[in-house]
Amino acid sequence: MNISEAAEKSGLTAVTLRYYERIGLIPPVTRGNGGVRLYEDSDLGWIDFIKCMRNAGLSIESLIEYTALFNQGKETVIARKDILIEEQKKMEERYNELGKTLEKLNKKIEHYEQGHP
Repeated sequence: MNISEAAEKSGLTAVTLRYYERIGLIPPVTRGNGGVRLYEDSDLGWIDFIKCMRNAGLSIESLIEYTALFNQGKETVIARKDILIEEQKKMEERYNELGKTLEKLNKKIEHYEQGHP
């Protein structure tokens, strides 16, 4: 599929897809005649993974490093796993902080619902 179709399916713009490839967030996309990008389902899978991880708060730097390691082959499996474990720890910390903040917010709302100004 061409970049317009990939953009539509991924919910991103063509500009964003080009940017993701240029900075190494996704592996290089196969090129057809004239250098036209030809996206495959596996490319959309990467894009979906990157979107999910970015939405969860993972840094662009970590994801670029992860993708670069992936491109180097199977010998980098342990290093890739280590990146994901480190990001998982950071995410769990953010999750716990959000839980504490939500508790405070709920108490404040309950305070107002009890008629207190």
